[in-house]
Amino acid sequence: HLASMRTPTAMIVGLVVCPCGLLLMLTGTLAPSWRQVSLIPNEPIDLVLEQGLWDICREQQSSHDRRCSQADELGYFKELPVRVAQGLMPTSLVLTFLGLVVAALGVRCWQKEPRHLLAGIAGLVLLLPGLLSLVPASWYTHELWALPAPAGSTLAVGYSLVLSYLGSCMEIVGGLALTLSFHHCCKE
Repeated sequence: HLASMRTPTAMIVGLVVCPCGLLLMLTGTLAPSWRQVSLIPNEPIDLVLEQGLWDICREQQSSHDRRCSQADELGYFKELPVRVAQGLMPTSLVLTFLGLVVAALGVRCWQKEPRHLLAGIAGLVLLLPGLLSLVPASWYTHELWALPAPAGSTLAVGYSLVLSYLGSCMEIVGGLALTLSFHHCCKE
């Protein structure tokens, strides 16, 4: 198939890695587990609080009894790293989606040649949300132990935070791969 042979590897990498990054960032943004709080004094030993960007869930590990929409008694959602993440994560999701639309238009396989300039611009557009989501993920991680939690409890990184990190990194890699299309424009 000739059309697929004309699509440069860097473009294919960008078009595969960026949607994967989008899925990871979406899950990381929506799932309520940026931080896990366990071994809370005067609570059952197997109780885990999962704190996300929008919700706090409480789960009893032995019975798998899970309740979300818990009251934020300690002002967790008022903290700046959480509020910044609430703003930047959805913004980066929207920008990623827009970047993927531009990338799809630039790499289109039904044309004889991909549009290198458009693919390069898409790479820059996709690089931005990767960096935008890396900022709150990094800041939150840095402040993880400083954010309010019940005294004497144990804190750990939650899976949503890890997925947000991975998604950000995938966006950056995919965006950089697509920006390599500019090289082709310069040669022309």
